[in-house]
Amino acid sequence: MKLESAHWSERHGHEVAVVDAAGAPVARARIDDTPEGVQELLQLLAGLSRSSRHSRKRVPIAIETSRGLLVTALRKAGQPLVPLNTAMVARYRGRMTPTQRRKSDTGDALLLANILRTDGQLHRLMAQPTPTAEALKVLVLAHWRTRRDMRLCDNRLRSALREYYPAAIHAWAKLPGQTLRAEARALLQVAPTPGAAARLRRPRISRTLTDAGRTRQVDQHTDRLHALFRAPALRQPPEVEQAMGERMLAILAQLNEICRIENNLTARLAEMFAAHPHAEIYASMPGAGPVIGARLLAEIGDDPDRFATARGLRAYAGAAPLTWASGGSSNVTERTVCNRRLKVTGHHWAFATLTRSPGARAYYDRRREAGDRHAAALRRLYGRLLTCLHHCLTTGELYREQAAFPTREPTDQTGTEPAAAVP
Repeated sequence: MKLESAHWSERHGHEVAVVDAAGAPVARARIDDTPEGVQELLQLLAGLSRSSRHSRKRVPIAIETSRGLLVTALRKAGQPLVPLNTAMVARYRGRMTPTQRRKSDTGDALLLANILRTDGQLHRLMAQPTPTAEALKVLVLAHWRTRRDMRLCDNRLRSALREYYPAAIHAWAKLPGQTLRAEARALLQVAPTPGAAARLRRPRISRTLTDAGRTRQVDQHTDRLHALFRAPALRQPPEVEQAMGERMLAILAQLNEICRIENNLTARLAEMFAAHPHAEIYASMPGAGPVIGARLLAEIGDDPDRFATARGLRAYAGAAPLTWASGGSSNVTERTVCNRRLKVTGHHWAFATLTRSPGARAYYDRRREAGDRHAAALRRLYGRLLTCLHHCLTTGELYREQAAFPTREPTDQTGTEPAAAVP
């Protein structure tokens, strides 16, 4: 039995269209982003019960977003929502009008409603995470964007230094973080130009490094930096060099503020992640620290009905391969249509397990020996880890290394090997 379905757009109010089982529009409306608009939509859907056998809460609504106040209000009212990807909607639009390139909010409302009418079984209802998981995802997204802004600002800083102060780049080129390091930013604040850096004495350099948090090999780094800053190098004219130093300090101030915000978000992220009921399971996985664990939890969610199988979770995360078959040809490729943030997190997660899980390292080495490249081997390892994670979340068990990556034991006198269970 086909259900009526509704859709709204996002510009100049929300366009609503309701269609019956035959695809004929039975109701239209334009609602605002207000409590009155939500009530108007719910009353419109409730009025359908007079002419059909479906209650309001059985009418699915197709939407092109999964966030916003309207989405929250309709979820609170118990209305089933089906988020549709805009790229997929564009393909449907081309199928409906292959010879004309036109688009309107009214037409899109009818289009999305008819997508659910004809192919509703192919689309999933919106997940129902708990408020705690939703709040964690908000912080995770903020943390993602702050990290991105931090990298962009660091690139601006390095670009500015390259024009007049290359020694500041070479000073930390072989250390993790390079110019993002706290000691690098602190020393640039003290010596924003090559001339100021050349005048620095060893005690000032040592004190700056110590105040920035360095506790090991302070004397060695002090001597190295003192010699580097005094070495002969090309210089800009004094007036130009001073102006470039002031420009660099302005960029450095922005970078310092972004780093401070990132540190605060990381601390808050770890705190909120630890308070979630699933945190113990995620934390038991090798390589899943507070940041990676929070990112995994935020993207996967805590809706127990979202992923019925581990294969569905792997496909959503981009860890399951995609097969293209036509006639006698078949090609297995990497899945690119997936949750990109989860896929990137999975790459980092799998890489982190190589030094924390002997089984994961052995699995990665076997895939490399079989001919997989580094990224492909990590992707396969990520899929294996997701299978383990899905099992743990479904059963409530903590991660066990021997169950996830059983080791081959020596054969006994009969020539048989003992079996090992894999979740």
